[in-house]
Amino acid sequence: MKLPRRRFLHLTAGAAALLSVSRVAWAQAYPSRPVRIIVPVAAAGSADILARLMGQWLSERLGQPFVIENRPGGGNNIGTEAVVRAPADGYTLLLVTPANAINATLYQKLNFDFIPDIATVAGIMRVSNVVLVHPSFPVKTVPELIAYAKANPGKINMASSGNGTTPHVSGELFKMMTGVNMVHVPYRGGAPALTDLLGGQAQVMFATTAPSIEYISTGKLRALAVTTAARWEALPDLPTVGEFVPDYEASSVFGLGAPRNTPADIIDRLNKEINAGLAEPKLKARLAGFGGTVLAGSPADFGKLIAEETESGRRW
Repeated sequence: MKLPRRRFLHLTAGAAALLSVSRVAWAQAYPSRPVRIIVPVAAAGSADILARLMGQWLSERLGQPFVIENRPGGGNNIGTEAVVRAPADGYTLLLVTPANAINATLYQKLNFDFIPDIATVAGIMRVSNVVLVHPSFPVKTVPELIAYAKANPGKINMASSGNGTTPHVSGELFKMMTGVNMVHVPYRGGAPALTDLLGGQAQVMFATTAPSIEYISTGKLRALAVTTAARWEALPDLPTVGEFVPDYEASSVFGLGAPRNTPADIIDRLNKEINAGLAEPKLKARLAGFGGTVLAGSPADFGKLIAEETESGRRW
């Protein structure tokens, strides 16, 4: 049967409208079952704590559990690849960490290409690191650390949460800019690295701020400085590394991502709820303890930031 042109156009327009309504309904129904947030590092570090805070917020707002699943290993690549290979339906998300930008340079061959393979959903925070030493370690300032390291080359163990993480890269940048020789000891996450620092097996760590504040306040670890350009509001008397090492600056960017081709309506809904959380007073107050600034914005804003961080790592 041959349809008149006008009738054909009506049917085509109706089908397009139905498809559009179907997409909207799908997004409005999302989520209809639990959502996984893959955290590519061990539990108890900053990435894990941020994921759990945001997962709890999203669970309350969207009425379904947002389940945190830690998949450490491979410098964050194991957990990241799991999300890259997951269905693009919004039910598997990635806690994006600084290592995702760093690894584009650090590893010559990966089984994925992070920027095109992960759709950015929303930024959460830019966080400082803090230079920590064991209380028995005979330094109390950054200049003293530099002097001691130069007098004892290769005799200081510098713990990190893994190869390519910001604690690792922050420490390597410090070594490069000061000319000191410290031995890097990578762990499978921030928590086990801090455990060995507390036990004295390691002497120095450029740790993320959130899990460190308790140890600093109780005197179990000594803080020398923060790695960002500005001082930390929670400890305003603590100097920055840059006050002693000109132009030194390092920080950690965290957010959420999803497999590429995840429906834009779902990404936009998640972005809206995350931004609402970043503005909510109680959650915002809890995030303030991380020693950083929130990264409210669109998916495109977060994508641009990740691209800039990746390019910065390549230049470095």
